[in-house]
Amino acid sequence: MVFEDLRALDTAHGQFARDELLIQYGAYRKRQARGLIRLLSREAVRPLYRKALEAGFGERSPADPLAAFVNYCESLLPLPPFEEWCADLAKYPAAHLHDLDDSAAAPTAEAPTTVEARLFEFGGNPWIAYLRSFRDGGAWRGYIAFEDRISRRVHRTALIFRETDPADLRDRFLAFEPVALEAFLRSALP
Repeated sequence: MVFEDLRALDTAHGQFARDELLIQYGAYRKRQARGLIRLLSREAVRPLYRKALEAGFGERSPADPLAAFVNYCESLLPLPPFEEWCADLAKYPAAHLHDLDDSAAAPTAEAPTTVEARLFEFGGNPWIAYLRSFRDGGAWRGYIAFEDRISRRVHRTALIFRETDPADLRDRFLAFEPVALEAFLRSALP
């Protein structure tokens, strides 16, 4: 099951899958804004930053001028609305993973990203298995976070994935049979 299928669950099972996608969308927008900044010449940065301050972006992030600048640059870009971005993610997941892998601001162990999600049943209850990953040196590491759709509790495995790029992580995760997901869930339960 892919994110597109999880969006359909939102109406029946709550907001968690949508919240995951909103986090991913926000990270995508920040990556695009940082990409714009990397394209700027040194001479263009100060005048653009002054425009950000004039537009009030410094007031929203006074303690972090770089965040204010990134937010301003994000507002300049013609980025797709959330629903269009979700449709594109569902249609071209490999392109989104490539974008993530090429980013200088890749996810970290402290702030991993959800690469994929699958719905399955365990003990008669619906569960979602989320593949969470981050870049660690030259490799991508990952673990599975399991959400019980009834109690909303989340359990996670230890780091069990290590691949050269997030697409390989996703492929390995999608290759697991439901019985393998159940085994990983049992290992994560208290």
